[in-house]
Amino acid sequence: MSTLLLDAEAIYADLLQGVRKLMRPDSALVGIWSGGAWLAERLQADLGLAGSAGVISSSLHRDDFGSRGMSASADHTKLPFDVSGRHILLIDDVLYTGRTTRAVINELFDFGRPASVTLAVLVDRGGRELPIEPAFSAARIHLAAEQRLRLAKDAEGRFQFDLKGD
Repeated sequence: MSTLLLDAEAIYADLLQGVRKLMRPDSALVGIWSGGAWLAERLQADLGLAGSAGVISSSLHRDDFGSRGMSASADHTKLPFDVSGRHILLIDDVLYTGRTTRAVINELFDFGRPASVTLAVLVDRGGRELPIEPAFSAARIHLAAEQRLRLAKDAEGRFQFDLKGD
């Protein structure tokens, strides 16, 4: 894996400003496991929001469940609030095909019926296979299909990107 020459911390600062504009008084942050969960946790603190952000896993609703099997993240869904009637701000690190987003929306609806679901992402890398579009993306890049971009977090909580398949 190599480090991509994108400043994840600077892009996070843009995400923070974009999420601030999307927030409503009754919004709840939900991060997609794992990079999105890290982002949602930090956004919760940086926005001065009470309580904890939710975390949601896509494992049980993936359309490739048969070939991938049970992921280690299957038990990571934790929603410390009632989603019914709430405006959910779904946070992810990297948006690619849209399949993970579709899966977590299905998982979210297993817990109730939100008033709305809005997607904000750190990086949109294009390549959509489903009609899913973020309300806000802090950065847009284009990568080859065989490349994988992953958010990493160091011991101090700072973000960086790893690129695999370059």
